Amino acid sequence: MKNSLLLLSLFACLFSCSKSIGQSSKDEFNGDFEKINYVSKYPVGWMLSDGKDYKFALDSSTVQHGKYALSITSTTDTAGFGAVTFGIPKTFEGSEVELRGYLKTEGVNGGFAGFWLRIDGTSAFDNMQGQNIHGTTAWKQYTIKLPYDSQKAINIVGGALLAGKGKIWFDNIELFIDGKPIENAVPKKVIRLKADMDTAFIRGSGINTIVLDPQVIINLKLLGQVWGFLKYHHPEIAKGNYNMDAELFRVMPDVIKARSNNELSKVLEQWTDKLGKVNACDSCKPNTDKKVKPIADYGNIFDHSVLNKSLTDKLQTILDNHKITESYYMGMTGIGNPIFDHESGYYNIKYPDTGCRLLCLFKYWNMVQYFFPYKHLIGKDWNQTLPEFIPQFVNDKNSTEYILTTLKLISSIHDTHANIWSGNAELEAYRGKYRPSFKAGFVENKLVITGFESDSVAVKKRFRIGDVITAINNVAVDELIRKYLPITAASNYTTQLRDMPGNYLLRSNNPHFEFTIQRDGNTLSGANEGLLVSKAGLMNNSNVNVKDPGYYLINENIGYVYPAKYHNANLPAIREMFKNTKGIIIDMRCYPSEFMPYTFGAYIKSGSAPFVKSTKGSINQPGSFVEASPLDVNPDNSYPGKVIVIVNEQSQSQAEFTTMAFQSSPNVKVIGSTTAGADGDVSRIVLPGGISSLFSGIGILYPDGTQTQRKGVKIDVIVKPTIKGIKAGIDEPLEKAKALIIEQ
Repeated sequence: MKNSLLLLSLFACLFSCSKSIGQSSKDEFNGDFEKINYVSKYPVGWMLSDGKDYKFALDSSTVQHGKYALSITSTTDTAGFGAVTFGIPKTFEGSEVELRGYLKTEGVNGGFAGFWLRIDGTSAFDNMQGQNIHGTTAWKQYTIKLPYDSQKAINIVGGALLAGKGKIWFDNIELFIDGKPIENAVPKKVIRLKADMDTAFIRGSGINTIVLDPQVIINLKLLGQVWGFLKYHHPEIAKGNYNMDAELFRVMPDVIKARSNNELSKVLEQWTDKLGKVNACDSCKPNTDKKVKPIADYGNIFDHSVLNKSLTDKLQTILDNHKITESYYMGMTGIGNPIFDHESGYYNIKYPDTGCRLLCLFKYWNMVQYFFPYKHLIGKDWNQTLPEFIPQFVNDKNSTEYILTTLKLISSIHDTHANIWSGNAELEAYRGKYRPSFKAGFVENKLVITGFESDSVAVKKRFRIGDVITAINNVAVDELIRKYLPITAASNYTTQLRDMPGNYLLRSNNPHFEFTIQRDGNTLSGANEGLLVSKAGLMNNSNVNVKDPGYYLINENIGYVYPAKYHNANLPAIREMFKNTKGIIIDMRCYPSEFMPYTFGAYIKSGSAPFVKSTKGSINQPGSFVEASPLDVNPDNSYPGKVIVIVNEQSQSQAEFTTMAFQSSPNVKVIGSTTAGADGDVSRIVLPGGISSLFSGIGILYPDGTQTQRKGVKIDVIVKPTIKGIKAGIDEPLEKAKALIIEQ
């Protein structure tokens, strides 16, 4: 919640998903960019993100040190994100990592510039977002320091970034461990566990064909459930003594061959016995408290519908007597969201074999089964998902079918954080590389033209703002919605409609679009030649009309704040500017650029009331969740006027959390429409084929227990845009906010 979802999703996969622009043959850190790969023409050991709207260049004319610097330049008006990254895939002895580097900026606006640093395996992360580096600045050295847990650290990853528009240069970057240059730091002795040394299946399972029948589907369903149960409950596996991917591939052929439930039980029992005996433990009884949802669920393992008593008794012994404080496959950040360690992404296999495709299903299903705090809100029994998806993964005939089945699985948990991130090539190819040269979104549940991507007179003659699109390329919009709903990952229908135009409806591999539209009761047709996706800005949901610094007086009585451009450094100026106003409008139809609950929240809050409580999972008791103490904002009671917060489907995650903090004050009202319904810090998931995903890792509730997941934040006054308002250029929620402040 403290960092933009966009930044979180990209940073979560940068090291593993970035395009390499150089390979280092030595251990030296090439922080001054003097070592160049003369094939790629980029510095050795550095990688770039998939930011389509940014140009990355080696610069020999603007440097701080030596011959070269690197630059990032925005190429469109889209307020996106571009980053360059390095990775240090080794660990060291020490307690602190420090990055020092020089940065120069030109015309940075609508975001910020900075360095970033992350310690994989821990929650340590900083992207300098709070330092509000923007505009035009000369060369200056900046520093990031992070705590370094040498016991948990996996990699050191970092680099430089530009969020928004403008250009940055960076140079002369140095890394230190406890004050020593990283070249002189003491490497940590690597203890290779048995799981690490089991590399028999690094190129795939070797299982290419599975003939399905009802018994085989039962066999595979129970294999997935037992495999995941053992992975997260067996002490020997937690110690890193078994590579569970390899173990799955070893037992799967015999499981498939079983022709009865009894044969299946015998195969799984022999396999379980091989993992080692779990000794009795009087203090290890599982938690039976059912007050906090979701509660632990083990599928069909213990219901005696399939497995025999001999096996279920052994699995019950593991459940009752395991004691795990650290796990090879599982960890928790300091704030409590899960970290899925040591998961092979099989990055070089874009179309995994049948066994690996089932591994994808089993991995994801068990991560959700034991660590997704909103499993009880999915909308159906999660145990039904395995038999539903087993045939789909088995029958996928190519990489495109595999990626779409995986996306359908991810979408089925109904979490706006859960999606396929990192610019997956197969998925982007399926969506198409062209978009029309106008913007459209859903208003009154109809696809409506809301703006133009270009100033083309011809386009504006054919289409008008407020036109309702009823068909695209001769296919009804309603039919297209039904087609794409299963692969549109979002918490609620409103947010699915938010994302569908940019991901599917207004995408094609044919640059020529044909539209059927409704205008003033008439049915019209119109053609449009599309723009390349990389040159269009339909996914930019920020209000580009709000200029820096993102706050101003609407009139002498009303102040306005746009959190996407707000910085905590602005707060003193805001206090002065708004001191005589009757009210403040906070336009939360965006993603905040900084964490505001305890800064701006204290300024507008009166009284004392908690605003949120959370639920967190457990390493020792997978599937069980505990409730944390509610959080509060300490008010300074300095703003006496009304505060109106406007929300809609663009209000997501940190925006929702911030709104909850603000509305704990009696002088705050929230107006607008359903928010994205996805709150809580995200956890990264990597699946076979290099598929990078996330889900909400912590449960977020109001202090009274009201859920925010899927439902969104509480709204005092419902105000939705109308087609009539779109045509007239009226921001109806904003006008309502003004009226609420002025009324007595």
